[in-house]
Amino acid sequence: MSLIVQKFGGTSVGSIERIQAVAAKVKKFRDDGHQVVVVVSAMSGETNRLIGLAEEINPAIDPREYDVLVSTGEQVTISLLSMALKTLGCDARSYTGAQVRVLTDSAHSKARIQEIDDHRIRADLDQGRVVVVAGFQGVDVEGNITTLGRGGSDTSAVALAAALKAEECQIYTDVDGVYTTDPRVVENARRLSKITFEEMLEMASQGSKVLQIRSVEFAGKYRVPLRVLSSFEEGEGTLITFEEDETMENPVVSGIAFNRDEAKITLAGVPDQPGTASKILGTVAAANIEVDVIIQNVGHDGASDFSFTVHKNDLDKALKVLEGIKSELGVRELTFDNTIAKVAAVGVGMRSHAGVAATMFKALADENINIEMISTSEIKITVIIAEKYLELAVRSIHAAFGLDEKLQQK
Repeated sequence: MSLIVQKFGGTSVGSIERIQAVAAKVKKFRDDGHQVVVVVSAMSGETNRLIGLAEEINPAIDPREYDVLVSTGEQVTISLLSMALKTLGCDARSYTGAQVRVLTDSAHSKARIQEIDDHRIRADLDQGRVVVVAGFQGVDVEGNITTLGRGGSDTSAVALAAALKAEECQIYTDVDGVYTTDPRVVENARRLSKITFEEMLEMASQGSKVLQIRSVEFAGKYRVPLRVLSSFEEGEGTLITFEEDETMENPVVSGIAFNRDEAKITLAGVPDQPGTASKILGTVAAANIEVDVIIQNVGHDGASDFSFTVHKNDLDKALKVLEGIKSELGVRELTFDNTIAKVAAVGVGMRSHAGVAATMFKALADENINIEMISTSEIKITVIIAEKYLELAVRSIHAAFGLDEKLQQK
């Protein structure tokens, strides 16, 4: 008998009918002899509805009360799913993050898991129950409810799988696996039967919405076998592996990821001297803002332009803290651009193939798309472009690397 952790997202539990369908799927695994822990998100649209209510009262939402409010969405779902399982004759028990004691730090809305107490879960599993846990949430040492950030239910599931030493963590969503890119943008995108953790981590960090990046980091760190599956149709999904495999679908690039939620900040006329970059990025980091792509251009006059990207939601906060050090650093001008997008080609095959960047850049040049910033790693090439060209860029790069399903079939 194996222990499996299954996670169902908001669309998978978006109605009573879908919750009942999830209950039937879970019961089948239990009836097959598996111990099952289920992690669920709030019903589709519920978290946004709760945030909207808070913003009607005060747009500047208090972080602690934000977490108290939005965590209620998952509490509804765990209760309804447990009821649905019991209706099918499958004993189940629901737990909030605090009841399990998913211990986190105190960074409200962006909390990180520190420890999980698995004793209550194991006791229920030993008694034949399915355990249903609220994703996305935990509790700090002072007993305050915390949340892990949007998409945090994936992280909850992987963390529980790690703590319980589960045989597999299955992430059920509205797609049937990981694709070479978003099929809504590229009609001929292909589902991958396998992808390495390295590639999945890069895909998630570059904007792929299939898995939250922290969940992939957790899975890689604790070597949790991970599989992405569809809630609505049967299939093998995509297995995220720990090792490179000669049978991987593509030897060079596995996928094209993109993100529309980027904004670029530029500090022009920054003195070119030691410590300046540290001061800029340290100030931003102190405000709990994550920086992505960074570029610095040094001019002949001894000054430089320093640009970096942040999430659009953090743009106003970043500009505010940078205004506070602008005069101290002698910055000539502080500007921003929130009409950009990020596109990345990802593949472990880049390590052994030359000309990957040239192929990508030619595909963009052929469509007359200008590159504003470039960032690379061993298995990734990222570019920042104007947002209006995003879909054209993704389609052209996807085709340039032969990832289209119709090209594979020739």
